[in-house]
This record gives sequence, C-alpha cells and structure tokens, in this order.
Amino acid sequence: MQLISGTAVAEKVLEECRRDIAALAAAGMKPGLAVVLVGDDPASRAYVRSKDKKCRDLGLHSVKHELPATTSQAELLALVHELNADPAIHGILVQSPPPPHIDEAAIVRAIDPAKDVDGFHPVNVAKLALEDPAGFVPCTPLGCQRLLMDAGIETRGAEVVVLGRSMIVGKPMALLLMAKGPGGDATVTVAHSRTRDLAAVTRRADILIAAIGRPEFVRAEHVREGAVVIDVGINRVPAPETAKGSKLVGDVAFAEVAPKCRAITPVPGGVGPMTIAMLMANTVKACRQLQAGAVLE
Repeated sequence: MQLISGTAVAEKVLEECRRDIAALAAAGMKPGLAVVLVGDDPASRAYVRSKDKKCRDLGLHSVKHELPATTSQAELLALVHELNADPAIHGILVQSPPPPHIDEAAIVRAIDPAKDVDGFHPVNVAKLALEDPAGFVPCTPLGCQRLLMDAGIETRGAEVVVLGRSMIVGKPMALLLMAKGPGGDATVTVAHSRTRDLAAVTRRADILIAAIGRPEFVRAEHVREGAVVIDVGINRVPAPETAKGSKLVGDVAFAEVAPKCRAITPVPGGVGPMTIAMLMANTVKACRQLQAGAVLE
C-alpha cells in the first residue's frame, strides 16, 4: 500500500513556485496575494495566518485584511473593488464562510476573474468546463489531481467516483478528471448523499475521491480491493485520549480502508498541504497572465 504524502508533493509545488517567482523578479515583477477575512472564526483565522506565512516564506507580496463581523456587504464590496484596481495585487481571496449577512456569491462575482485565484468566479467555472487553460481551478481539486499525477496513478480510462458534489471540490474535481490530457481522460461518476446503493457505486471506482464532509464516512464496504483513495475531508472530532481532547480525521475511516488500497492519502498530511500550495501556484500564474495582458472575459 502506497501512502501518498501531500506534504512532500506540496513542497515540490512550492519549489516550482520559487523558481517562477525568481524568474518574475528578474523581470521586475512580484506576485501579490490579498486575503480578506470577515469576522473572527478561529478556523478561518488559522487558515488566513497560514496563507500569509506561506506567501512571505516564498517572497510574495502579501496583504491581509481582517475585518470585523459587523462589516457590511457594501463595505466588503468596496474593498474587493479596491483590490481589483490595485496593480500590486494579482490574486484575491475572500475567506469562506463569511458572516451570515454577507452574500458570498455576490462577493465572488465582484472579484476580477483574472485575480480569482480560488477559481470560484462563474467565468473561471466556465473556463474549467471549456478546458481553457487560462482559467483558474479551485485549489483543492487541483491539488488532488497533482497528487494523483505525482504518485504515478494513471487516470486515463480509469473509473473514478467523486463522493460529494460541492462547487468547492466535487463538481470541479469531476470536470478536471474528465478533461482531455494528463491527469484527465477518466470516466467519472459523481455520487452524493442521495445516491441509491452508494457502497455499490463507490466500489466500482479505480480511484475514489472522498469529499462528502462527514468524518470517517467511507468504510471498507465502500472500497474495492486495489483502489486508490484520495481523502479530501478534514474533520475535528472528540478524542478524550489526546492532550487536546480532539483530533483531525478525514472522510475515510483510514485504519479500516487503507489495507484494501493500492494507494491512499492520510489526514492530516494529505490533501490539506496541497490546497495552500496550489493557491500559491495560482497566484504566480495570475501574475504571469496579468503582466502578459491576459484578459479573462
């Protein structure tokens, strides 16, 4: 059984970013990422801190806006428009989820699609569906694809089941794996909580992508012998035996499923590190495209 280390592959991606950043610096350019956090959700605050730290480690221009939970929709939109117009900013990320009074979809639509390094703007969703390489792909599915490619897992002709249908992971993951070319050409089924006889569907998979958001939902019965399993889930569950009283687990019951697998990602240390690495890669790409005059319209 092969354990696919997201930590190791993420470092490879970041090393590629360092080379690209050095080349851009030689041309007088410096990629810039602005991260906006509204409210004081602890998990979101931790994510924003880690993104800011990674930017600084790589030598990117990093801007962090931490706004109070009382920030209005109009105030947040004004900041987004300001960042759209800032030539030193190439990527804009508004941390999800915002407070309930914020219309998140409207905020995403307000971001310049050429700076939408999260890949959620309708223009970028369309470009993914159209297999246009100028678009931005959401970081988590892009990271999953990179993990498969670096692990030498052949997707061409493979039967893939994506468990979960969110716009953050499930749907873009399916589009990526169906696309023509390396890391694609798969036959993809998207399954979810309403799928009949779910275990029978997931057992067909050569590659199972678990992104359903339920701790240890995928059990041995869901996985066939010799399958490859990519566990996207990150769930904190009670663990009285630990010092913190809790632990992180994936959407896959690892101890039960791993013995059946040809390859599997752990949690933590699997998909998680890849998400931030691909965000950095998207920011570098945005800088290159904006400087080259690429327009996403």
